[in-house]
Amino acid sequence: MDDSLTSIPELANYRSGRGLVRIPMEQDVPFTPRVRALVDTAEFQRLRQVSQLGLASKIYPGATHTRFEHALGVFHNAVRYLIQLSHDPRFCSIVDAHHAEVLMVSALLHDLGHWPYCHPIEDLNLPNMPQHEEFAESFLQPDSELAGILRSYWKIEPEEVLDVLVARTDSPQLRLLRSILSGPIDIDKMDYLDRDSLHAGVPYGRNFDRNRLIQSLMVNEAGDGLAVSEKGKTATELMVFARYVMFSEVYWHHAVRAATCMFGRAFQELYQQWDLNWLFHQSESDMVQELRKAAEGEPVSRLLEGIFGSKRSIYKRVGEYSLVQSSELYQQLSGKPQDYLEQIVCRLAEELTSRTGTLFEPFDLLIDAPPADREVEFKVQIYYSKEQTYRYLHDVSPVIESLAQRQFDDYVKRVRIFVHPHKRSLVPDQPELSRLLLDLL
Repeated sequence: MDDSLTSIPELANYRSGRGLVRIPMEQDVPFTPRVRALVDTAEFQRLRQVSQLGLASKIYPGATHTRFEHALGVFHNAVRYLIQLSHDPRFCSIVDAHHAEVLMVSALLHDLGHWPYCHPIEDLNLPNMPQHEEFAESFLQPDSELAGILRSYWKIEPEEVLDVLVARTDSPQLRLLRSILSGPIDIDKMDYLDRDSLHAGVPYGRNFDRNRLIQSLMVNEAGDGLAVSEKGKTATELMVFARYVMFSEVYWHHAVRAATCMFGRAFQELYQQWDLNWLFHQSESDMVQELRKAAEGEPVSRLLEGIFGSKRSIYKRVGEYSLVQSSELYQQLSGKPQDYLEQIVCRLAEELTSRTGTLFEPFDLLIDAPPADREVEFKVQIYYSKEQTYRYLHDVSPVIESLAQRQFDDYVKRVRIFVHPHKRSLVPDQPELSRLLLDLL
């Protein structure tokens, strides 16, 4: 065990049980004075006003947890990972105490750049839209309170944290740190699968052995990422499956996607009215108020009022297309630009108006399609000590390749057609709707 790592105050406190705060689910987070100093800044406190799962709470009522809680959970995982990895001589030869502290701070601040409803907005691929990791830089300016605390309490420069969040330089050491924060078995997934499952009230994201997986952590063959020993293979497989099921049953649940698509279409219609740098610094409630005010009296308001108004009115699913069951439609619509999808919606609205004699306006129909950017591939090594050999998990686990590689997106993310609830009965059934769409494409 490396004494220079275990003497880090937060690791020492966690091991001794002193100076901790409790978060769900019975997690003890080291809360030293220098951690408290970061958490108490205005830049970090704003995460209390940013929900973790966005519009999922419209479907899963308990899913109202925030980025603030999640950030503390990821920091907690960073501490646990470092304690385990301090037993690995190869890790200790690559990562010294200072860079271990950079990792802990990066874990705590990894969502600093998240604005309200960040992921649905990013998926629109609108022009000049910052990525949330890059947006974090606006909160780490040299004269910010947060930057001052990093320097005075931690002896860390803000640029060091930003380099972990968004790669600016390259080295095996930095690749290893980034793998811990954002990789196949990272501290972020380790938290959000568990926490999102807990608050959504479903078991799927909690059905893997986190303790066993952490206890098996080690450095990969190249020395630039994480691997697990053979004893952690099953726990790692179950983590992959947990992620698959959480995407299928929560993140891409059809009603969650309906609300998300309604929000995204409204934002696309309205976003040019604001300086986005200003808008993204607002709290979630203030952003919603701005959007609803701008939409008032306009057709787009039915989308926002259906989500945020006094009466919930989520659009209904009338068509669903996967790569396996409806490959032609899926491939024609998946990953396409929003402008293209809008054109299809307009043609479909015109055709349904002609067929039914009832006016279908463009905002009565929505197409939700997987974005062009795909989920990170799950590529992790398993170390077999008797053979002293590293093998990739997908080579030794028959269930992992289809779940963890390119097919992940194609299985859990569907193309869906949604319609205003009042016009649901006027839309033909899915087989006829499918033929109609193919004719329009």
